[in-house]
Parts: sequence; C-alpha cells; structure tokens
Amino acid sequence: MEQYVKICGIQKLTLLDYPEHTACTLFVNGCNFRCAFCHNSELLGGNVEFYDEAEVFAFLAKRARVLEGVCVTGGEPTLYTDLDRLLGKIKDLGYSVKLDTNGYMPDRLAALIDAELVDYVAMDIKNSPDRYAETAGVPQDKFDISRIERSIEVVLDSAPDYEFRTTVVTELFDDKSIEGAARMILGAKKYYLQKFVMRDTVPSKTLTSPQSIVMSRYLNIAKRLIPNAQIRGEE
Repeated sequence: MEQYVKICGIQKLTLLDYPEHTACTLFVNGCNFRCAFCHNSELLGGNVEFYDEAEVFAFLAKRARVLEGVCVTGGEPTLYTDLDRLLGKIKDLGYSVKLDTNGYMPDRLAALIDAELVDYVAMDIKNSPDRYAETAGVPQDKFDISRIERSIEVVLDSAPDYEFRTTVVTELFDDKSIEGAARMILGAKKYYLQKFVMRDTVPSKTLTSPQSIVMSRYLNIAKRLIPNAQIRGEE
C-alpha cells in the first residue's frame, strides 16, 4: 500500500540539527514506535495540520542560496513509500539532505542511501537489545531487533556521513543498558548521549532527566566501546 509523505511542520532555520550546515527541518507525520519520552508526540496521530507540498518547495526554492541543508525528521520518515521522490526533489534544488530515523525500515534506508538521496543519517539507538522494545514502546512479541541491527550495518557500511544517538532517561537506563547500546554500534565514528528533557509534548510525565554525574558515568562506559562518544547538549 502506497504511503505518501505528509509534511506537518517546518522549522525554517536551524543551526543545530545538521552538523556544519545552515539548514531547515521538515517534520513528517506518523511513527511505528511509541517512545514514552518523545518530544514530537503531537505529530504521531491524525489530529495535525498538513502543509501543501507546493508551498514547501516554493519556500525551499526561495531559500536555496541561503540554506545548505534540509533535515527530514518526524515521526518516522522511512514509513513513507514515496520518501525517495520527496528527497529527490530536495536534492534537485541543490540541498544536502539529513535523514533522522529510528532504523526500523532497513531496506528502505538502504535504498535511499544507494540512490544517493541521503547525505547524513542520524539514527536513534533506543537502548540495549534486551530493553529496546520497552524503550520504543512496542510489545516485545511484535518487535524485531534484527531490523535495528540491519540498519546499523547499512549506516556503518554505506552512509556518506552519520551519527548514532541515544536519549538517556533515568527510568529506562542503567550501566548495563548503556554498555549494551554502545556494543550494538561497535566501530561507529560518532555516538552521542543526549539527556532527556521534559517538555509538554512528552507522553509520560513521570520520566526524569539523569543527573550530570550519571551522564558522565554513562559516557565513560560508552567510551570504552566507542572512543569518540560524547554528551550532546551539556556544557
């Protein structure tokens, strides 16, 4: 069944989302995960307003000499069967494309990279394998960790540039799970730990941010496996 990209948000300028690029961000509707700590949960259901694609591309064409890149995020962009068409149109305007993904659609991710439609992949590593389904908000019996493992291979082997990142929530992580998450991406050149921050859009109001001293301990654990691991978002 065809699923056509639905753009439901635009951030017209970002200096943070796409490393070393002045960019804008397009948000798409829908996701196959239900993370309790999601900052964009309002994009997951049907009660959102959608942008006319022609208007989006009119904006992109107008800003083509000012902006360098376009970030496509969500939600989960790889759910859409015509994402290649959208990214192709963005590339035709001369933009570099960054794709945010949860990695659960490895074949589609591989096809986009093979078609040279993606310049930078940012893939979430939700947790260690034994806590992945719990953290992603998917029933264990319906979750296939091999999809995540396959996407990791695709990114490491084929992506022109990439990063892996983990949002650290107090209630979902301990030393063992940080080690397990890092072990999944052995050989990665970029891995970021991001401290969870509560926002109004977060589905679960009971979650908390880890203390800085805990983040530092987690970083040391990650660095044993990924020497270039860093904490993002803290001084």
